[in-house]
Amino acid sequence: MKKKSTKKSNSSALWNRKKQKLIKDGVKYCFASYVDVHGIPKGKTVPIHHFERMMRGSELFTGAALDGLGQGPDDDELAIHPDVDAVTQLPWRPEIAWAPGNLKYHDDPWHMCSRTLLLQQVDRAAEMGFGLNLGIECELYVVDNSDGKIKPHNPNDSLPKAAYDFSMTLESMEYLDEVVSYMNELGWDVYSFDHEDANGQYEFDFAYADVLTMADRFVLWRLLTKEVARSFGWEATFMPKPYTDRTGSGAHFNMSLTSVKTGKNISGNKRDPRGCGLSKEAYQFLGGIKRHAKAIVAATCPTVNSYKRLVKTGSMTGYTWAPVFISYGGNNRTHMLRVPKLRPEIEGNANPNEDNYLSGARLECRAVDTAMNPYLASALMLGAGLNGIEQGLDPGDPLDFNMYEQSDAQLKQKNVELLPRTLLEAIEALDRDPLAKQVMGADLKKAYVKLKTDEWWDFHNHISTWEIDNYLTKF
Repeated sequence: MKKKSTKKSNSSALWNRKKQKLIKDGVKYCFASYVDVHGIPKGKTVPIHHFERMMRGSELFTGAALDGLGQGPDDDELAIHPDVDAVTQLPWRPEIAWAPGNLKYHDDPWHMCSRTLLLQQVDRAAEMGFGLNLGIECELYVVDNSDGKIKPHNPNDSLPKAAYDFSMTLESMEYLDEVVSYMNELGWDVYSFDHEDANGQYEFDFAYADVLTMADRFVLWRLLTKEVARSFGWEATFMPKPYTDRTGSGAHFNMSLTSVKTGKNISGNKRDPRGCGLSKEAYQFLGGIKRHAKAIVAATCPTVNSYKRLVKTGSMTGYTWAPVFISYGGNNRTHMLRVPKLRPEIEGNANPNEDNYLSGARLECRAVDTAMNPYLASALMLGAGLNGIEQGLDPGDPLDFNMYEQSDAQLKQKNVELLPRTLLEAIEALDRDPLAKQVMGADLKKAYVKLKTDEWWDFHNHISTWEIDNYLTKF
């Protein structure tokens, strides 16, 4: 059986070998890093000659200074214990290595550390015989905010239907090439990038990895793209919906169950009678996500602004392409959960055997955006899917038609429910769902619910420009 992720080697010899390799590569400092509840990287910078000390947990933090860590000013500090396997030299700042890790309190795992929560679900999956591979479709906007008003970084990028526009891709190639080159230096294997649906919006697609590794990479990807954008005088924004009249930025989760014993993808079945090409376990995993969908989006779509993206229509190009229905189907982008068609000629080989044919089997959750904390979002997604397997949940038959064109009566007839319309609805669903306490624990659940409820009411009580424009002289 595969060694549990929480029990990786932490020997002094291993740390010393890592330090010597970093020194040889020109590293002078390590950033001992964790994330707050929002997924924002925090930490301390440590000179390289103190590497072993850092790995033993030398760097302490006052948890009360950050959101969602559950400490007061009278509590003892938390310590970061970096994951030696995840220590990464930054290609755009080669003198610095990023060292993500997990928080501990007096040498015990801190129960409100989101990376630790994900590791707990990874270990739970391993005990059941499963692993989870994850690929994230990473979208962002690059904007010019120099005068305090956001606009596309390239003033020529103004087509009403800008998706896949090659001319505008070429005009931004200096930025895109720098980002992609750094991603590939990190070993992420970018296989495509493109101009997305909106002006100044781009997507980067790169190789999947195990769920923990991919969560680490998403945190680093946001940092990388932001720093490169600022070097050009622009901002990379992960705000899900920065423009009212343009599509939002998603971070779709592409998930594949694997066997702990063999390491092979076990999500596929060529003889699936439902026609999606999924295995029994994958359907049950999907069923768990459907069952807990309303709660999950409180973490996968975690801001007030997220729900400006989750609407049926409203973009310049028609449909928003964002999910609003708790439903699934085959290669159909109108569902929350999509099952991409197997492409053995691409993901296997030209003459695929059974294993190669099924190597690309996966399901895609489209109700995820770029503002999420990838550890917390992944932990809830994985936890929900494992519940589905444990309970043998059947997601029902796929719905293979345009969901946007269904009437309310037709949706009701098919027992299709809607995702929450606001952050408040999502948080209330999270608060009701036993999944939250199961995955997050009582303390983080309580803190997250309060934090996000306060965020909602802070927004709701704010007098917006829209209100001034519509009501100031109306009556």
